[in-house]
Amino acid sequence: MKQVPDSLAQTMIHSLHEKLSRSQTELSRAVNVTDSDQLEADMTAFVLRSTGGEGVSDTEIVQSLWSGYGQIVRCHLTGSAIPTVILKHVRWPDEQAHKYGWTSDHSHQRKQTSYQVETVWYQRYAKRCLDACRVPNCLAVEHRPDGVLLLLEDLDCAGFAGRRHRVRDTEVDACLTWLANFHATFMEERPNGLWTVGTYWHLATRPDELHALEDSRLKGAAAELDRRLSDSPFQTFVHGDAKLANFCFSTNGETAAAVDFQYVGGGCGMKDVAYFISSCFNEDECASREASLLDRYFERLRDALRLTGKDINIRELEANWRELYPVAWTDFFRFLQGWSPGHWKAHRYSKRLAEEVLNSL
Repeated sequence: MKQVPDSLAQTMIHSLHEKLSRSQTELSRAVNVTDSDQLEADMTAFVLRSTGGEGVSDTEIVQSLWSGYGQIVRCHLTGSAIPTVILKHVRWPDEQAHKYGWTSDHSHQRKQTSYQVETVWYQRYAKRCLDACRVPNCLAVEHRPDGVLLLLEDLDCAGFAGRRHRVRDTEVDACLTWLANFHATFMEERPNGLWTVGTYWHLATRPDELHALEDSRLKGAAAELDRRLSDSPFQTFVHGDAKLANFCFSTNGETAAAVDFQYVGGGCGMKDVAYFISSCFNEDECASREASLLDRYFERLRDALRLTGKDINIRELEANWRELYPVAWTDFFRFLQGWSPGHWKAHRYSKRLAEEVLNSL
């Protein structure tokens, strides 16, 4: 038998490896396409089963979820009284993709819990939010081994198609009114099934960021900041991520609805108010408008609490929460300094409030 030269043998082996690799890649692509088609078919069936529609004529991606955990899709329906719905498709990723590098197991577990909390919120509590603190109606929920499907009312079709990157006083008032009514609605209630303590930056859920915090004085005060907020005798539900981007507005901007309830839970309402203000204004505006914004919020809260008929000492609540406003701001600043040092919200106003609070401890 004629012997094949070593160089030719190596070339043949390399060629076989390339062909095998291409075949494996093509098979992998085929499997992925099949899985994708099946997943799309499953989601379409879920949407139609939940709405009574005949078909989905079109879909559009509204946004991707944080760290690669899925996407939010608008579905256009045929043969249904509902023209469009919003499908929040949460899927546990094989690998997390966080812009600041926070991809620990603890981070993954927190995100999984947050989506489970959101489904409880919509199924158990959302219907209690009336027009003054409008939220989407939940049409259906489906838990899957690899994630969650959450089907929601499309707020665009409900008259809340406005989104804002910058706000006028009208929209600010609409959001503060929403927060005041939300806090009044759930005042003194237990957040069963939700986060015991709401907000996405709560100390107990952020050990990695606390460990990374280089400001030793702020790190040393973290537990006391959390204790002061938790010890307030006036506890309610907090939205937990009440930034401007999570509010939808009517055409004239006079009313608002809110979305994204992954971090809803118990807490002092000042957490939401401080975070909302931080999302709207620069450091000079935060300082110059602090008093008027708080006055506006508490005016709306007084009105909302009276409507609930709850036996709350409104004067004591306001006095307590006004004292806790800088504490709530500093608590978020504590998280920010560990999570993303140099973030634009870590400005002079934040540092001044933190210094005042730390000096008072």
